[in-house]
Amino acid sequence: MVFTTHFFIFYFLPVALLVYYALPMKGRNLFLTFLSYIFYGWFRPWYISLMVISTIIDYTCVRFMTSKGASEKRRLSMLVVSIVTELSLLCIFKYYMFAADNLNWILQLMGQQGFTVMHIALPIGISFYTFQTLSYTIDVYRKTAEPVKSFFDFSCFVSLFPHLIAGPIIRFNTIDKQLAHREPTIKQFTRGILLFMIGFAKKIILANPCGMIADSVFNAQAPAPLDAWFGVTAYAFQIYFDFCGYSDMAVGVGRMFGFELLKNFDAPYISKSITEVWQRWHISLSTWLRDYLYIPLGGNRKGEKRTYFNLLIVMLLGGLWHGAHWQFILWGFYHGSLLIVERFNNKKTFYSRLPGSIQILITFVLMLFSWVLFRAENLTLAMQYFGAMFGLAAPSPAAPLLGLKIYTPFLLIIFGLSSYFAFNKIQAMDLVEIIDIKKSIAVVIIFIIAIA
Repeated sequence: MVFTTHFFIFYFLPVALLVYYALPMKGRNLFLTFLSYIFYGWFRPWYISLMVISTIIDYTCVRFMTSKGASEKRRLSMLVVSIVTELSLLCIFKYYMFAADNLNWILQLMGQQGFTVMHIALPIGISFYTFQTLSYTIDVYRKTAEPVKSFFDFSCFVSLFPHLIAGPIIRFNTIDKQLAHREPTIKQFTRGILLFMIGFAKKIILANPCGMIADSVFNAQAPAPLDAWFGVTAYAFQIYFDFCGYSDMAVGVGRMFGFELLKNFDAPYISKSITEVWQRWHISLSTWLRDYLYIPLGGNRKGEKRTYFNLLIVMLLGGLWHGAHWQFILWGFYHGSLLIVERFNNKKTFYSRLPGSIQILITFVLMLFSWVLFRAENLTLAMQYFGAMFGLAAPSPAAPLLGLKIYTPFLLIIFGLSSYFAFNKIQAMDLVEIIDIKKSIAVVIIFIIAIA
């Protein structure tokens, strides 16, 4: 199930809130877990079994890890069991077909006959809850988080439906006290409603029309250079308002149930460097990669060369986390390389003396190149799209027809609004901090338009 369906808005959420607040505090976590399983398994119920297995594994490992008299050897072995098991499940369901297809390709190059690749459905959200459960086990091992006593509370943490499908990635030590006790307030609930409405409007009013532009251009055979730049810029807005809007809705729904989830986006397109982008874009993922991969690898503590290596490995794995395709790996390599260049230069170049607006523009263009890799269906199409952007290929005779489709008054207005909001420092979570009648009425009107 997703937030932007009429069933969720008009049936699932209202009924869930009514039952939730009718229950005593002790029964709410169990109800939320049950609710989250329904939400997660709405289209494919068997997905729930994988989440339950993941939950049981990490809960059991931590129980053995923190049992009375547990030796360091046992603690470490339980950590290894948790990490290996969770990553194995993730690799089987997310990366098996990618690895098998590439192995077949290598065998065919060597003149050998390939094998039949078994099709495995990718459970939605598996990357998010796998990282969440891993962070719990690792934090308990590091003694930066206390082990949860109740299995039902831990199940609620893993399955909590507001953030389940598209994040943010929640760490147990940021929500453990809220799981044990929370006292929702009218102000928190109201902020949650307004934040959900704003996030919904971002997705429906801004992201979806920008997606129409991007789809039209990326599906074109050979767009003209202007059309190609317009299409990838529209995609940059689409993916931002899609992810950011969903995160706003997730935080908003969380607040309705009494949880305070962390901000996941902070105006990334106003960044003056790629390093700053990763401090503002998908914050829960970038900080997870930093704390559980970059720092354990040595971070920047083992010399410059090791630092560059660590940055590249982290971003390569970050790209692979987004999807099992070569263009995502290249996307990660591209970002890792830019981070290395920025760290090597250390801003002691002419770039640091440029006006801030020029730095933002350059950073945004660099992001656009990465979004071509992210959006294209394969590397061949990505290279063709780069060629179209720089006029290296003659536009298709049908290119003028594409212009008629993407430069309509409606789409140009949406594109302009998207540009304004994408480069605006004020974020939805900032807007709802202070609630007044005029602001509330404006948000409700925008929400009604989005619903319509």
